[in-house]
Amino acid sequence: MTLPMISPAPGLPARVRIHEVGPRDGLQNEKSTVPTEVKAEFVHRLARAGLTTIEATSFVHPKWVPQLADAETLFPELQDLAPAVHLPVLVPNERGLDRALALGASRIAVFASATESFAKANLNRTVAESLAMFEPVVARAKEAGAHVRGYLSMCFGDPWEGPVPVHQVVSVAKALMDLGCDELSLGDTIGVATPGHVQTLLAELNEEGVPTEAVGVHFHDTYGQALANTLAALQHGVTTVDASAGGLGGCPYAKSATGNLATEDLVWMLRGLGIETGVDLALLTETSTWMAGHLGRPSPSRTVRALSATPQEQ
Repeated sequence: MTLPMISPAPGLPARVRIHEVGPRDGLQNEKSTVPTEVKAEFVHRLARAGLTTIEATSFVHPKWVPQLADAETLFPELQDLAPAVHLPVLVPNERGLDRALALGASRIAVFASATESFAKANLNRTVAESLAMFEPVVARAKEAGAHVRGYLSMCFGDPWEGPVPVHQVVSVAKALMDLGCDELSLGDTIGVATPGHVQTLLAELNEEGVPTEAVGVHFHDTYGQALANTLAALQHGVTTVDASAGGLGGCPYAKSATGNLATEDLVWMLRGLGIETGVDLALLTETSTWMAGHLGRPSPSRTVRALSATPQEQ
């Protein structure tokens, strides 16, 4: 492929690590059950496309996320990818951690909220109670030698509370890092962030001692701002970006949340900027088209649609 034409912009990183969330965050909201063998093939195809961090599943109670009830069956089927591919998993509590560690998981993620309303909806706890619940999870995961990622939702807006004060987000972010998290993912769960807001939050995190190299960003495209917000984060020095193959995903506890930033759309932009990702865009597009076929609907990714068109249509 000769397009897009490469035209680097000043002040951007040379390489970006894509944290692929399609198999977990992308599929968790699907109403029809995706067979385990299809999920396993999805992860393997993503790995063949060059993605080296692929969030595999979540060890939550099946009652809360039925789509991921097969975690114990799925995770062992992916072990042939290790250690070249990191396979982080989400755990909600110590029981989930026990299940993950028993299968040899070495990268763990916990999921907190910057707002009380979403903490209640998602975890049935206050923000303080959820952090207290995560404290032993993070401590035990670190003792086991695992890398720990802290997801922070509602960093830019909340469907119940509206705008979320930046200092409030920074306070919870610092608390997660103080628990021992190695990495923080800032979530725009309902997709209301804008570039200036992104840079303001990143700057205040830095001022409070959270280094940029420990931060990743996780944008939803509800208002079409995900790529613009990503570029703002890159300009600040962020080098880890969450994305979902084909733009799959939403959030079962925030009904206004639409799809994640599509990995293909991200790779197209980064390629044009001359930023390395290690991802084969053609193979990735094939993978998302294949998964869209299993889900029975076209991919929402604009890049997937464009690259899947016939030459006459392009």
